[in-house]
Amino acid sequence: MPTALITGITGQDGSYLAELLLSKGYRVIGVARRSSTVTYERIEHLLDDMTVVQGDLHDQGSLLALLEEYRPTEVYNLAAQSFVPTSWNQPALTGEITALGVTRMLEAIRFVNPKIRFYQASSSEMFGKVLEVPQCETTPFYPRSPYGVAKVYGHWITVNYRESFNMFAASGILFNHESPRRGLEFVTRKISDGVARIKLGRAKELRLGNLESQRDWGFAGDYVEAMWRMLQQDKPESYVVGMGETHSVREFCEIAFRHVDLDYNDYVVQDEKFYRPAEVDLLISDPSKARAVLGWEPSITFKELVTMMVDADLERLHQKK
Repeated sequence: MPTALITGITGQDGSYLAELLLSKGYRVIGVARRSSTVTYERIEHLLDDMTVVQGDLHDQGSLLALLEEYRPTEVYNLAAQSFVPTSWNQPALTGEITALGVTRMLEAIRFVNPKIRFYQASSSEMFGKVLEVPQCETTPFYPRSPYGVAKVYGHWITVNYRESFNMFAASGILFNHESPRRGLEFVTRKISDGVARIKLGRAKELRLGNLESQRDWGFAGDYVEAMWRMLQQDKPESYVVGMGETHSVREFCEIAFRHVDLDYNDYVVQDEKFYRPAEVDLLISDPSKARAVLGWEPSITFKELVTMMVDADLERLHQKK
């Protein structure tokens, strides 16, 4: 039975990845930071089948101890300060976790067992002010937020360890991936939750930032399959994972409101408070390498993703009556 260690286990991607690996017969060790209010909401249904342990990307010693104790064959580093607006409020903290945390984990692997296969969660935010459209593995990076800058560091340190120490260190440059398990602070979930609240008469408006901002959105459950496939290859590489299509925040709103027979124009209010200091206007992936080499294909369309999220929030709010 292979053993996988997943940092960021309590997040959206951690929960879907744990489900996938358990279905494939893995022993799953989930790593969560110690907190006085730990929320296991996304992985509650998995707790009987996996082990959740405390660890912190700030603390090299805790990472070494985890690797020594559980001897994983694969490590998936999903932990990060991943909310872009927060990275502007806490840029140094974002760098500590999202950038230097990757180095600490790679060093721990190199010390304990350099044969462990490592996956780094890179991000399309690294492309930022895009220098070519669409974006592929060789597109230059131009990050536009502390989060994007930290992810660039994490990506390149992964490549450096791969090339310098012959470690199996793969990097997945994932474009935006969403689901009903997405945090409420992210714009897609903010929209689906807002639509549900308006439909149920619990809210009268939805305040958003730049409606013209465009993203390449896919389903998180599909994207964790690509992560796993990267670690099953003969050699470690970097892969762009995305849908290869772009949609605006406005279009997301349009589909979400229409799904419950409402017109978004009647409810959406643009608020400058939610604009980024430096906006990323257009992200669109070229996932041809992932499709050709990994044999990866998404199973959920953009429209299906939007309606799935709205339906899930309607059901959740119905149960909270």
